This record gives sequence, C-alpha cells and structure tokens, in this order.
Amino acid sequence: LITDKLERATGALTLAPTFFSNHLKVNLNLKGSLSESHFANDGAIASAIQFDPTQPVYANNAFGGYYEWIQGSVPNPNAPRNPVALIRQQDNNGKAARSFGNLQLDYSFHFLPELHANLNLAYDVNKGYGYTRVSSIAAQSASTSGFYGNRLNTERNKISEFYLNYAHTATSIKSRFDATVGYGYYDNSTTGYNFQTFKGTGDVLNTPVFPFSINQNKLLSYYGRFVYTLADKYILSATMRADASSKFAEENRWGYFPSAGFTWRIISEDFMKDSKTFSDLKLRLSYGETGNKDGIGNYEYLSKYYANSNTGQYQIGNTFYNYYSPAAYDPDLKWESTTTYNAGLDYGFAKGRVYGSVDAYYKKTKDLLSTINIPVGTNFSNLLTTNVGNMEVRGIEGSINFAAIKSENTNWDFGFNVAYNKRKVTNLTLNPDPGSKVGAGDITGGTGTTLKYNSVNQIPGSFFVYKQVYNASGAPLEGVYADLNADGVINTSDQYFYKSPDPNFTFGFNTAFSYKKWTISTVLRANLGNYIYDNVSSNFGIKTNVLSPSGIVNNTNSDFLNTNFQSNQFLSDYYVKNASFLKMDNLGVAYNVGRLSKTGKTNMRISANCQNVFVVTNYEGLDPELSSGIDYNLYPRPRTYTLGLNVGF
Repeated sequence: LITDKLERATGALTLAPTFFSNHLKVNLNLKGSLSESHFANDGAIASAIQFDPTQPVYANNAFGGYYEWIQGSVPNPNAPRNPVALIRQQDNNGKAARSFGNLQLDYSFHFLPELHANLNLAYDVNKGYGYTRVSSIAAQSASTSGFYGNRLNTERNKISEFYLNYAHTATSIKSRFDATVGYGYYDNSTTGYNFQTFKGTGDVLNTPVFPFSINQNKLLSYYGRFVYTLADKYILSATMRADASSKFAEENRWGYFPSAGFTWRIISEDFMKDSKTFSDLKLRLSYGETGNKDGIGNYEYLSKYYANSNTGQYQIGNTFYNYYSPAAYDPDLKWESTTTYNAGLDYGFAKGRVYGSVDAYYKKTKDLLSTINIPVGTNFSNLLTTNVGNMEVRGIEGSINFAAIKSENTNWDFGFNVAYNKRKVTNLTLNPDPGSKVGAGDITGGTGTTLKYNSVNQIPGSFFVYKQVYNASGAPLEGVYADLNADGVINTSDQYFYKSPDPNFTFGFNTAFSYKKWTISTVLRANLGNYIYDNVSSNFGIKTNVLSPSGIVNNTNSDFLNTNFQSNQFLSDYYVKNASFLKMDNLGVAYNVGRLSKTGKTNMRISANCQNVFVVTNYEGLDPELSSGIDYNLYPRPRTYTLGLNVGF
C-alpha cells in the first residue's frame, strides 16, 4: 500500500570469553533496534475492491480534493470511501525502541568435569510510541471533523533459567547416563497508557476511565530428565515437568507433565552388520504430556469489573459517574493438556545416499481452553472462558532424501516430505451434547454472521452452511437450498458442516544442484484439500452492489457473472471453495568466489534470491493459503528479491 513504510537500524554485540582453563564459558549477546513506521490504512484494501473504478481519484470538493459519493453535502454513509483518500488523509506513525539479550554461564566443576551448571538470564524490552491523525476535511471522519489520538506502550519479558547436567560413560558396562534437573522463571508484562482522543476541531472525543493498564503473567517451571544408553543401541529417556502459571487460581496453578521415550538402533545389532541394503535403521517410540495456557486472558479466573466509557454514566446530584459491569469468570480454570503417542522409523539405503523417516502419531487434548456460549444472565454474560471439551489428532508423516549425484565438482540433492493430518472435536460441553457448536470465525457482511464452528465429530473451524441447489446448466439458484432434514421447511436445521481450512495432505520438495563454484536451489510446498470461504465474492458479487438503491455504483466482484445473485447469500456453500495449491517459496543462485588472494584469508560469496516465486491454484482469490480460512481484506503476499554479498576475513 502507498505510504506504508518501515525504517529500522539495528546493532549487536557478542562476547564469548572463557575462564579457569575453559571450565567457565561465558556467552553474552546484546541486540538493539530503533524503528520508525508509517502504517497505511488497510481499510483501503476492501474499499479498493468495492469502489467504482470509472470514477476519478480527485474532484473539486470540500473533502480534500478526493472524489467521494455525496449525499446532500455530506459523504454518503452507505458508500465505500475513496481508497486513495483513506490512505493519504490518515497519518498513522509509530516509533519503537527495542533491546534484548542474554547472558549464559556454563561451568564444569573442577572436581567433576562431567557435572555442568548452566545459568541463562535474558530480557526483552520494547517501548513503542505512536499517533493517528485523520484530516479534519476527510470523508472517512466526517462525523467528527477529523481525529487525533496517541498511544504508548511498553512490553517487558524476563527469563531466568538454571540447570545442572551430569553425563557419564561407563565403558565397563557399555552404558551412558545423562541426567538434568532445572528451573525456569518467566515474567511477561505489557503496560499501556491511555490518552484522550480528539476531534479535528480540538474537542475531546473520548476520555479514558483509567490513565494506564498493566497486563502481566508469570510462569514457574521445574523439570528433570534422565537418559540411559546401553551399548549404543538402546536408549531410554524419561522427563518430568512441573509448571505453575499465574493465569490459574492457586489450587489449579500447577500442572504436571511426564514423558518417556525408547529408541532402538537396529542397524547396530549383530544381525544387521552384513546388511547390504540398509545403512541406517532406527525405531523410535515415545509418550508425552504437554500443557497449554495460551489463548486466554491473564485474569480469566478472577472476579473483575470493567469500567464503561464516559458515554454511559449515571448522575448523583450534579456529578456524573462511570458505571462498572461485572465480567464472566471461571474460578476453576486449569491447564489444558495434550497427550501424544508417537512411533517412528528412521532409515537409510545405498550407503547413506538415500535416507528419511516415517512417523505415525496420535494426540488427545483434554480440558480445552475455550470460550463457549452459556445461558444469558448466567455469570454476568452469555460467553465464558473455561475448560471444556476434548480433541483428537491423528497423523502420519514421511520424508525421503536422495543424493542423486556426489562427485568432486558436482552434487545434486533432493528432498521430499508428505504429511496427513486429521483433527476432530470429541467433546465440547460440560455435559455431553452431540449437537452443540461454538463459533470459531465470523465473516464480513450481514449481522452477527458466524460461519465457522467447532462441533463434536467435526474438524475444528469447519464451515456451517446451506447446501446450494443448482439449475440444469450448473448455475446456483438464488436462495434455493437443499432440505436436508426433509421437513419441507428451509431453516437453520438444514445447515450442515462442509469442509474446513485444514488440508488433507501437505507436501514439501527441495533440491540443490551445485557445479564447481555455482549453486542453485529451490523449495516448493503444496496443500491438498484445504478450503476457503470467499468473503469478497459473497459480500460484493451481487446486483445491489452494482447499483445500490441509493444510486451508488460500485465495483462489483466478477463472480456476479456466475451467480446473477440479486442480494447476499452469505451462508451458501457455493462460496466455500477449494484452495489447494502448489507454491515455490524460494529460488536461489549463488557463486562462491573463494579466496580473493593466494596468501590472504579473505573469501567472498555472491548470491541472488527470490521468495514467493509462483503459485499454482484454481482458487481465484489473492492467496489460497489463509490460516483463518476466510478471504477478506487481504493484503497480497509480496514477492521479494534479494542480492547478497558475503565477505569473510
């Protein structure tokens, strides 16, 4: 977008001294950056899609000389704004100063060198300041005759980690022992300062109730790990973690997460010594539990009140007071936990020129941290963040790598991987209810239009839509949907779950070819079976968008020619479209100049690289790869060209 800009200056310092005859190793890393940004108004993307392209950019009017749809003497509130005006008449600037680094001390004890003590201290501080200013004559802020507001916030992250590690090899019994015990403390906080906002006239638009807000969470961890290796063939490992998060009440603060694994290096067995087929063969089995606390607020378990804005007040005498609303909370909130079972096989053939792995896994998540619907009036809200439901994930992954050519001057390597992954919600309510569903994604258009849901026996985030009916020529019939429950009435009972953004299969491919000093490499990816809801077509691809009842002409989406819809059909499965794709993520060429002189140590390498090279897909939107699964107001993914010159001394 025009006016979008980022300037950044960075600096770094690294020190790695050693002391006491290398018994104490110190690593100090310090980095800092100063950045200045101008953020373009991304609302211009949707406006550019909808705005009539036959109209001029500029006009002789009272709105800064930009063409706008006028109703009387004011901008028409039902018309899209001029996308160039949205950008040019808004200044959104920000400055940030960031400093982060860590100090790591590793000490091997003089009396027992196999025992190491490791201390890691780290910090990350980011201070940001910015302001947003909209011109007093801009159509986008006609109701307030402009806008001005400041923002200031500081993010602080602190880490303190310490562990002891003891590793010992007992050759007499062909064994190796590796034991670790450790501790971690993590403190994350954000301080935001709230300022008054103003109209373009200088009048106060809004006064914050509180001058600042602080959001903080802490995590305390203890862990232990033991690894035993016998005869370099059999490896047993066990780990135990205990984590405490400030996001949960004291009685639920601690979570305990064990894991165990077994590895068998089959290739090291006597019966494999004479194998001419395998160069590597290893079996891996593992079990583990992990905890999750992310995705929820820092104080969801606490009773709290939110101050309402000064537009809602009550009067006592001649004084006006803000009122406070209680918020929903769950005092029994606790850790979400995932149990994973994995079986894997590593293999190698042809003296290591062909190698790869195959893994199968099963994951079960319980006590999902979710926001669910509750009866209106219960717990002060109709939404509650709580532990509810379970989810299963099954998958299989495989990879193969092949060194096709290996010679003194020429090398050519290939790599390929494929994965199949299937997620399913197995429970979603406190009391089992197969028909329950929880909203997981809204679309633009209509009122409260939720399209993605989580529901039992469905992939999370599946689309919940009506089944479109088509005429004999294959065109969709407006407002005609299948009566799936055969009751003679089309209503919400006829909606069904249809597809999801999750791909059925993912593929990856990479290759690198080198000849003497030249190297060329590329990386490709593919998704198969992922679907996207085309919110651009559903919102703009209708006749009333061509010429609205108020006489506004818009740039209608070309999908209107396929449907001839007169009005929006937001919940039709017609707009759920296959977004399978093949992408070349990277293409690079490099030339290794080598030493610049016969006696010197200086060497040089020249490279050229292109990212986001091409996309092959039948999806007609800007990008078939959207984690949200809803295509709207999307900024195109840029293609980046890079030239590099590396000089080593």
